[in-house]
Amino acid sequence: MANLTCVLFALAILIFTLITAIYKPEEDPHLLQPTFTSSEHAIAKTREDYLNLTLLTPTGLSLDDVASNVSTSGLECVGSWDQPIDCTNPEVFHLMMRVTIETFKDVHFYKFGKPVRGTNSSTCDMAWRYRPKEGNADAFNKDYRRFVISRKEDCSFNVVGVGEYHTGLNARKPKKGYQRGFEKMNSSSKQVKSSAGVLPVVGGIADGELHVVNSNKDLFSDGKKYLVYTGGGDRCKSMNHYLWSLLCALGEARYLNRTFVMDFSICLSSKYTASKQDEEGKDFRFYFDLKHLMELGSVMEEGQFWFEWEKWERRGGQGLYLVEDFRVTPMKLADVKDVLIMRKFGLVEPDNYWYRVCEGEAESVIHRPWHMLSKSRRLMDIVSSIASRMNSDFDSVHVVRGERAKNTELWPNLAADTSPNALLSLLQNKIEEGRDIYIATNEPNTSFFDPLMDKYGTHFLDDYKDLWNESSVWYEVTKKLNKGITVEFDGYMRISVDTEVFLKGKKRIETFNDLTSDCKEGINVCPSIS
Repeated sequence: MANLTCVLFALAILIFTLITAIYKPEEDPHLLQPTFTSSEHAIAKTREDYLNLTLLTPTGLSLDDVASNVSTSGLECVGSWDQPIDCTNPEVFHLMMRVTIETFKDVHFYKFGKPVRGTNSSTCDMAWRYRPKEGNADAFNKDYRRFVISRKEDCSFNVVGVGEYHTGLNARKPKKGYQRGFEKMNSSSKQVKSSAGVLPVVGGIADGELHVVNSNKDLFSDGKKYLVYTGGGDRCKSMNHYLWSLLCALGEARYLNRTFVMDFSICLSSKYTASKQDEEGKDFRFYFDLKHLMELGSVMEEGQFWFEWEKWERRGGQGLYLVEDFRVTPMKLADVKDVLIMRKFGLVEPDNYWYRVCEGEAESVIHRPWHMLSKSRRLMDIVSSIASRMNSDFDSVHVVRGERAKNTELWPNLAADTSPNALLSLLQNKIEEGRDIYIATNEPNTSFFDPLMDKYGTHFLDDYKDLWNESSVWYEVTKKLNKGITVEFDGYMRISVDTEVFLKGKKRIETFNDLTSDCKEGINVCPSIS
């Protein structure tokens, strides 16, 4: 009996080994992307979630990666060539991918979304993620197109035409049910599917919903500790000031291994608003990727924290350690056992700026976690849209003028060095005639640059207003985030988008590095040359 058992056991092992050797799992025909086998090739999430993927797949997908002879699944040819196109057919999908790769030769492709039906029975929408072959390639672009497809008499398919960027409306349909402001999500809510089905949209819009702790769970009983900053003079300052202080606070929280309690309502400085007044109540998610921040750091929304803290105190909870002097260094707080450390800042500027905590002795210890901050995906979608409309084949010039050009005491040469004639003289030696040029500028009247149009195709941010007007996805999403109130595409958003599009240019020309001998901060504050 024992021998029989051993024989059966050995036979079972042999059968399992044979099955393992010959089995190949089916590939998903709806999503083609590179596969990595080495653990050292882990994808690091950063600004657009996949910042370093270029290092892993420098050439992206090619025609060799796409099947060219997918069968028509037994379709009877006779009388069938006028039937509706099935966008889910693998043959249609692979044909669309091949045509895309052959049509757009200046880019590397990394992922294709599943095709969905377009406006009629002969159109299919498809999205993809890509990078230009030349120039700055530190982030993905996204494209969405509509394909017109016909069937030949032999039942094979043919792409009749490919639409312009963003013609594939179904391919970029945003998810529903997540733009709920700061309130708790309804656990019973379900994702609404479009009639065309749900496409795994390439680089879909981040929900950025706030983390809400289950009210049945004691927030303070699991050993977690918190850090909060209150008061101070940082509010309504420039965004650079705000970020410098916020990152100091986040850096201290990381050093102390505490969750940072954060106010996600921003006061936008008057320098960025149409009203020229400071404006309270701006949502952090308008400008930055909250989901990215919360994935990389331990952060909790201020309103919910104080709600839970009040319940904790009513039950007799204790543990508040108050610090009212920024000169108390983070190193002195490392051994504090209390649940909450509260830094309270006074009224006297500049001693009430948060970033003062990270000065002096703390400067070499507290490192600002810049990697935790990423621009809003809603803004980055606009950036990708602009780049795609120029087929990611453009050069860029940053032209700073405005008030600086008028101030001849600090910038004596800037106005002349950024005049159209001066620009033409410089660009003819740097950029080939006939190229598309994106001009990122604070010059309010873009007709100032009209003389460049004789030699170059010029593009400006305001050429793409449709990407944030009332019919845009950005408008719809931000309005929902803002509880139904229209959101202004404000000055800081413009700066963010302008800068990011500039960085995507194949050749990039800066004002203070390339166009003028004046210094960025003025004639009396030029960096010393050693």
